[in-house]
Amino acid sequence: MLKTAPQTPIGRAGLVIDALGFGCASLGNLYHPVADSDAAATLEAALALGFRFFDTAPHYGQGLSERRVGDALRRPRNAAPVLSTKVGRLLRPAGYAAERHGFVSPMPFDIVYDYSYVGVMRSVEDSLQRLGFDRVDMLLMHDIGAFTHGPENRRLFPIAMSGGYRAMDELRAAGEVKAIGLGVNEFEVCEAALDHGDWDCFLLAGRYTLLEQGALRSFLPACSRRGCAVIVGAPYNSGILATGVGGADPPRHQYQPAPTHIVERVAAMERICHEFDVPLAAAALQFPLAHPAVAAVVPGIADERQARSAIEFFSRHIPGEFWRTLRDQSLLVAEAPTPAPGFPTTPSSDSAPRPAADHAAGG
Repeated sequence: MLKTAPQTPIGRAGLVIDALGFGCASLGNLYHPVADSDAAATLEAALALGFRFFDTAPHYGQGLSERRVGDALRRPRNAAPVLSTKVGRLLRPAGYAAERHGFVSPMPFDIVYDYSYVGVMRSVEDSLQRLGFDRVDMLLMHDIGAFTHGPENRRLFPIAMSGGYRAMDELRAAGEVKAIGLGVNEFEVCEAALDHGDWDCFLLAGRYTLLEQGALRSFLPACSRRGCAVIVGAPYNSGILATGVGGADPPRHQYQPAPTHIVERVAAMERICHEFDVPLAAAALQFPLAHPAVAAVVPGIADERQARSAIEFFSRHIPGEFWRTLRDQSLLVAEAPTPAPGFPTTPSSDSAPRPAADHAAGG
């Protein structure tokens, strides 16, 4: 059972999130179908295990994940879960259902990108109807950036930072949401967005992990200065840091088969994990939280087994010598903060300090 996890205030409206969240993309039938009954059982198990922070999006199964998450979270609870969803994609009737963007969903909709004021307001209204709620806690602008849009982002980004941001800011001011931010796969667009609005948080997928620490140079320090919390999604880098490289199936990285240099790097990490009896997935889940700007990690979870595993990895004792060995072998950049043996409540003595008042508090 998930014991009391560190919590972080996000924004100025009293929102507090747990350090371990539940990513709901798999509940939108990511890569393979999931029965409604299995999805419901997974969410019920997660709630019983103590998960209280759930992240979904219209994109996840073209509305399927939102519907399933809403059905589970609407039931009365002793403690109300924190729910985030996203804007930037509208769903339009397609007249057929098929695999789209990796989601094997029965929902007969196509995606239309719309980051305008009207588009954001429409997206929120549609999401609330699918979820069955009259508000959500956190609203994230989804996949704005060149990673998704390529050159077209030069046209979309100004629209998102003007009309889209204005809509989200109005919803926050009206109390319809408690926190606003971006949910993206690249830190550069978050850094650019800091010049265009007062953001509470960024959900950054796969860009501050055991494999990638480029965000340390300027982005994470900028978030610390602004009091903007970072939530790390995809801490397993699309799977390779959960499965390792020795399985029967090709390891996945960046939503596709991992290239040779990534496989070799992870294999080197696995050798150190074996030496210290540390699961690779535990190291991947705990590492990002050592940085004072990072408020939470949100792994994708597909079933009760993965939910239980995430809790186990989150709570696993990892000796300080393990992190020093990774650093000594150039598998972590020298300046990367690492968790102390008392994680998740104690900062490491050889890492950047993590005083409670500076831990990504919204401001």
